[in-house]
Amino acid sequence: MSESPSATPGVWRRFTAGFSALLNWLLILTVMVLIIPVSMQIFSRYTALIPPYIWTEELARFVFIWMIMLGSMIGVRESSHFNIDIWPRLGRRGNAALNLLTNVFTLIFALVFVWSGYEFTAFAIYRISELAELPLWIIHMAWPMTGIAWIVFLGEQFVDNLRALRGDRA
Repeated sequence: MSESPSATPGVWRRFTAGFSALLNWLLILTVMVLIIPVSMQIFSRYTALIPPYIWTEELARFVFIWMIMLGSMIGVRESSHFNIDIWPRLGRRGNAALNLLTNVFTLIFALVFVWSGYEFTAFAIYRISELAELPLWIIHMAWPMTGIAWIVFLGEQFVDNLRALRGDRA
């Protein structure tokens, strides 16, 4: 038996919810990892217990970049990154129309992230960082992956806002 069209949104919502949960765990992981090089920097500055490492600053910066991008992915999923409630009295349809407009501009921004991020990553494919000697493409991948995640989450929001415009109940 084939799956009915009405079951597809449930599959999509389960996928985006699972993807969002994964991003939340990755965000927690990046915060935990960020603590290590930053702590090493602090302790090496004020004690003689460990030698000062230069690579810790670079690693902290790279982990911080990923942390910011993961947070922005989650922010778009939760409609808290680019959406601002400035006209709460517009009603359900009015808010849906404004959210659709915000979604369109966020989609344009996401496409810029994907396209430019791809070029940014391709530029760094055979390069390594100076101090930590990490492959730079791993850091640069944050931009196109962020754009792709925004597009995935915007798809769900477009459907919700179009249904609200039509007057469908959630």
